[in-house]
Amino acid sequence: MKIVGRLFLLPTFALTVVLMTAVITTAQSQDTGPQPPSPAQDPIAQLNLTPEQRQQIRAIREQNKEERALVNRRLRETKLALEQALDADTPNESLIEQRAREAGEAESASIRLRALTESRIRRVLTVEQVKTFRALRAQAQGFRREQRLENQSNPPRRRGLNQRNGVIRQNLLRKRP
Repeated sequence: MKIVGRLFLLPTFALTVVLMTAVITTAQSQDTGPQPPSPAQDPIAQLNLTPEQRQQIRAIREQNKEERALVNRRLRETKLALEQALDADTPNESLIEQRAREAGEAESASIRLRALTESRIRRVLTVEQVKTFRALRAQAQGFRREQRLENQSNPPRRRGLNQRNGVIRQNLLRKRP
């Protein structure tokens, strides 16, 4: 199974970061054509999943595929609605409060679904695989911590416009009455 196909076996964000790093590292190191990643480069391979475990994990992910899509869509929509309320020419604090509450509820539903999915997947893993999984998660957290520190020491340059979540907020430049 290719590493890209393995990306969807475990749903946690932390492991996804590690997997994406492995994909990038593997892609950058492949000068002579496609080669399978070594177990040291492939976090999924480090779990040593059996074919039955892989099938069970796929089934778990398939079971909540539709719910995951709905939750993710709701999360995107509520965050967009909050951004729009914040970007209004005349911000309405009660509307912003309502949109923030809705976004928080959507985020909560997303976290709940990820936690339940991870719990179900962990029941498929052996004790040794869970230990490896925890080590991979700790590695991913360390990577994210390093990225945060790096981003703090090298803040992005701004061009006179306030930017939040990659969206330029031009209405901040307008003068308020």
